[in-house]
Amino acid sequence: MAVVVVGGNTRNIGKTSVVAALIARLPEFRWTAFKITQYGHGLCTADGRPCACQTDESCVAINPERDATRGTDTSRFLAAGAERVFWVRTRIGRLADAMPRIYAEIAAAPNAILESNSVLDFLQPDLCLTVLNPAVSDFKDSARRFLPRADAILSSGPEGAAMSLALEPVLRAKPRFAVAPPHWIPDGLADFVRSRLAAVSPAAAGVTPPPASGSPSASQSAFS
Repeated sequence: MAVVVVGGNTRNIGKTSVVAALIARLPEFRWTAFKITQYGHGLCTADGRPCACQTDESCVAINPERDATRGTDTSRFLAAGAERVFWVRTRIGRLADAMPRIYAEIAAAPNAILESNSVLDFLQPDLCLTVLNPAVSDFKDSARRFLPRADAILSSGPEGAAMSLALEPVLRAKPRFAVAPPHWIPDGLADFVRSRLAAVSPAAAGVTPPPASGSPSASQSAFS
């Protein structure tokens, strides 16, 4: 079982589109997908608009998506081919309250993909992808904090846009892929993800698993 996390530096830069495209391009991994939204002060961290995520009865809501036609982010994941999809909503700073359920759903999944930055406080994924748009000045604190953990940078900004000089040393050694509509996932990125996950989820990747070595795999440390 492999765990993939997709984050990004701000809102509306293509994170959901990248997740949906990965699900569609890599159906052999039989994804369980999560959209994690945090809310507070009446505004949604997903889009910055007046918040419809907040629930009166609880600071945590975890809802399965069952309708692939609604056009929501979670519906898009289901339409792309995910086997199961969950929308996780928590107050800002209370994601820990949702993690026991997230852990349980990941443990029951063939492979999992999560759209979030903050979940990296609680997971050590097998692959971490960060979507950056250099043309957008807003930069989430969570994205900046976890940028060194990214295995690859997905640039959704204008061609040739320059990264902040403060970020450039962190990014220089990381693989980079340009992502853009309508397809979002270039062949090189799909191949990169498939090859990186082959060691963790070999059956899904169509390879013969190596003999057990007795050492824990990356997926076994996903909850550390």
